[in-house]
Amino acid sequence: MTRVLVVLSVESTNQSGMRRSIEAAAPSLDVKVTTANVQDTAGIESAIEAFAREPHGGMIVMPNPVTNVHRGLITTLAVRHRLPSLYRYRYFVAEGGLVAYGVDPADQYRRAASYIDRILKGEKPGDLPVQAPIKYELVINLKTAKAIGLTIPESLLLRADEVIE
Repeated sequence: MTRVLVVLSVESTNQSGMRRSIEAAAPSLDVKVTTANVQDTAGIESAIEAFAREPHGGMIVMPNPVTNVHRGLITTLAVRHRLPSLYRYRYFVAEGGLVAYGVDPADQYRRAASYIDRILKGEKPGDLPVQAPIKYELVINLKTAKAIGLTIPESLLLRADEVIE
């Protein structure tokens, strides 16, 4: 892979930092980054189809309301155009995406409960330390890998929290 399409929605404010991190890492990997700001079905189809015309591409799909609502379309287009794609949440991979790597939302909610307990017992929210995620999950869809002609290394499969076959 020498090119990556970052699918995002600029209306989601948390994406600018993630996009900058991808763009900063790309030169060291000798990868050219293309950004697609999508808002609807037509924009998603147009961006992915235009990007897929050139070889050696892959996608990083940023989590936001637009990509979440249209995840079925995005994963379908990725497979159709044989674009290896990375997502942040497991549910993209369950619907046909290739790989998801990101925080475990259920773990974050469980940990939030302890903060609520502390607040209800009288601690001031402003005095509580900011917590960074501690549990990340890696999910791989082997059916999708086969459909786009990829072989996932055994070492990566062994590290996965879940492998969908």
